[in-house]
Amino acid sequence: MRQFRFGILAAIVGIAATFPEAVVSGEPEILSAPPAIPAWKAVRYGDPRALMLRSQVGLIIDEREGVILYARDIDKPRPIASLTKLLTVVTMLDAGIPLDQSIEITDQDRDRLKGSRSSLPFGTTLTHAELMQIALVASDNRASAALGRTYPGGSRTLVRVMNEKARMLGLTRTRVADVSGLRPENISTARDLARLVHATRNYPLVARWSTTKRFRVIDQSTGRELSFRNTNSLVHRERWKISFSKTGFTSEAGNCLIMRTTIVDRQLIVVLLNSWGKLSKYGDSGRIRDWLVASERAAHSGERRAGSATAINESLL
Repeated sequence: MRQFRFGILAAIVGIAATFPEAVVSGEPEILSAPPAIPAWKAVRYGDPRALMLRSQVGLIIDEREGVILYARDIDKPRPIASLTKLLTVVTMLDAGIPLDQSIEITDQDRDRLKGSRSSLPFGTTLTHAELMQIALVASDNRASAALGRTYPGGSRTLVRVMNEKARMLGLTRTRVADVSGLRPENISTARDLARLVHATRNYPLVARWSTTKRFRVIDQSTGRELSFRNTNSLVHRERWKISFSKTGFTSEAGNCLIMRTTIVDRQLIVVLLNSWGKLSKYGDSGRIRDWLVASERAAHSGERRAGSATAINESLL
């Protein structure tokens, strides 16, 4: 059965529980000025039943207030595909791996599990930083495999450290089996993924890399230019203000999207897992946007009609 939780009742995983560090450390360079109406008050004017998403799992959080605006199946662990690469990059950044160190792509980096294609020919030589960006933006499995292979101790060590990092971040239902997310044993929940997205506020490189529309790198071995494009089509649309993004897909995980975006001056974390079709996660994003805009308008209208009664209603909640 679909479960919808919204408004102040959803504060059971509010800002103090879900995002404890946000209580004491605002980041004005990222967060916009707070809207005039609190998130819980705005969303109570919206009807969650009207938000008919085609993703099996959905979670929307007002990141500033820590209020869940919409939730469905957010605690059920399931495969997360290339969303795993975010934890790969975060773990490597924390390890202090030299970003300017060069790596050669070899046959060892071939995807032998799914047979996925890559834009990185064998023999290509790029830096750690370039491969991290390619893993995030283009979701290239060969890039993440090379990062794991050259990590001190190899991929197995990196996977172990990634799982340790997940525990440190409070991702209690997250398990990593490989650095690319190809195996179905790479699992997490929408709640855990929201915590991971929130943690990216401490990684400005991740935010910048993940929202790059397109970029080019030069193969140090041949001098050839390689071009890459962001796998999240919303990043390419001017109407969307996105400050973090990662997509993922395998047959087991379905189409997945996690992002931080600003809608009606609210900085939101959005998690969509197992969307029905390739484009459904974008359709769901549009439905979320329309729903929130309508809820905000209704809230403002309700405020004007309610007058002094608003304060009474708020105190009762």
